[in-house]
Amino acid sequence: MHLDRSKAPDFVIPADFELTSPQVIEVKGGRSLYFIPTPGLDAVKLEVLGKSQRLGLPLEMSLVPSFTLQMLTEGTTALSEADLSEFFDFHATEVHPMITYSHEGLSLLTTKKHFSEVLPVFASLFDQATFPDEGLEKRKAQRKLSIKFEREKSASRASGLFRKALFGENHPYGHEITEAHVDQVTRSELSEYYQDHLWTNTEFFLCGNLSQQELQQTAALLAGFPGQIEKVQPFLPSASTTSKVIEDRADALQSSIRMGGWSIAKDHPDFFALSVFNTVLGGYFGSRLIKNIREDKGHTYGISSSLAEIGNINYWVIGADVQKSQREMVVDEIYKEIQLLTTEAISEEELEVLRNYLIGQMLGRFSSSFDLMDRFRSVHHSNLDFGFYRRKLAFLRTFTAADIIQIGEKYFSNPPFIEVLVG
Repeated sequence: MHLDRSKAPDFVIPADFELTSPQVIEVKGGRSLYFIPTPGLDAVKLEVLGKSQRLGLPLEMSLVPSFTLQMLTEGTTALSEADLSEFFDFHATEVHPMITYSHEGLSLLTTKKHFSEVLPVFASLFDQATFPDEGLEKRKAQRKLSIKFEREKSASRASGLFRKALFGENHPYGHEITEAHVDQVTRSELSEYYQDHLWTNTEFFLCGNLSQQELQQTAALLAGFPGQIEKVQPFLPSASTTSKVIEDRADALQSSIRMGGWSIAKDHPDFFALSVFNTVLGGYFGSRLIKNIREDKGHTYGISSSLAEIGNINYWVIGADVQKSQREMVVDEIYKEIQLLTTEAISEEELEVLRNYLIGQMLGRFSSSFDLMDRFRSVHHSNLDFGFYRRKLAFLRTFTAADIIQIGEKYFSNPPFIEVLVG
């Protein structure tokens, strides 16, 4: 049969797809180990994640959790920072802190060959870290410099001011980090957080080409990791929203724009439709905002809309860097595109391009066992399971132009939204 290579193969939308949930092993202390095998891949990835206790700290101590995690590889009672670095390098191993507003921990990436030798040293970071003063002062100096540089970047500044406008300056999620907060970080504060707060409600996420015997041996070692149960639910104050923030910079040639508002969680019945609306608005390269602001008018290299979450709170935000002289016009055009999507049905052609993109993008996120664990962890932390993705695929296969209008009317028909302009 002759193959016509001038034509791309047809895109076939699957009716469903199977996702095998991780194997769950109970670990001492009421903790769970989630395991996904990686046949034929001799790399092992272990993530140890606990619930962040940052909300239980005063605002001026907001940096203590991140500094604590970063300092874990600066030395233990048995090995110096140089010794740890040499050991992990020799065994082709990477160790990285993992921190968000809701979770914190460490990740380990190594080879199966070295896993049994590396794991005890990795374990020592959880209860034998020493937090040497020299390493702390070096990291504090680096962090101060980073804060200064980020504040000078209009895009970073706009993102920070947007969260501040959304939540309020006295809210943990809107609080602005400055060099003064770095000065508040001391070795004693890190040691206290390490001992009393860090490993709260920990869970283990493991991928590797491990036999059941190797898996049980790993679970037995993980049982020795320190851990504690959260005793008091941290208090989260109410948000105090500001509708518009403008920070002019006289010598700036471009401005950074952030626009947005509150959104809904993954478990909300409207979430799939809202994610489709967000994508057609500014979530991919064929979006309305890209076509209007970038391709038609040439006012930016890129503009995007995204759904975001901090802890259990959700919001949406549009971001762009544009010519300063055109920033008000760009804001007007953003409102125009939102209004069009809430009142006029998109064409069948645009609908199918959007559908194919969304389905292809979602399926592409399950290309490896590591990806599978990332997707599992994402829904697991929202108290969901893999059924979320099956329901999402079912919606993406059948949504209509009317669904987009309906969701737009419900969530985007009450402007103005929060606006932040920097530059």
